[in-house]
Amino acid sequence: MRLLRVHITRRSDGGGTLVLERADGSRTWQRQTDRHAAFFAAHDLTHLAVESVLRLRGAFYGLVASGWEFDDFLPPYPRGALPTEALWVELLVGLLDAERASEAAGAARSSAQDMAEMLATAWPSSAGPQPHALDEATLVAVRDARDSHLQRWAAVGVGDMLELEFAP
Repeated sequence: MRLLRVHITRRSDGGGTLVLERADGSRTWQRQTDRHAAFFAAHDLTHLAVESVLRLRGAFYGLVASGWEFDDFLPPYPRGALPTEALWVELLVGLLDAERASEAAGAARSSAQDMAEMLATAWPSSAGPQPHALDEATLVAVRDARDSHLQRWAAVGVGDMLELEFAP
């Protein structure tokens, strides 16, 4: 069952306008306009891969599907603190973003054990135990999904749209 339709339209600066359409037809959207605009399309697609492969509903896309808006993820956090699962996913996505950037410079991919150790180091003790574990097969599946999304995004022309679904 689709929870969310994901539309990313490529802009001339390399970034994208992200429109998320919920199952009820309501929408929320965001456009990145700063010098990091091109980064956010890849970051958002990495979130989609992580949350879809791990079948998560308590992180970014699942929360948007349940009615959250983009501003709910920013201070002053109108819906309160981000759920533990959303924090964990953000850390993992950040590690995958950093890994992708280092791969472009010739670095090797991290193992699931290395990723788990980096997550443990970054995980705030006040958040309690991490909500998920990461094994090698899951990490490979996440990377494969992310790489597929990024290849499709790379083929999108300026003004054109990539459409995907979030259906964990």
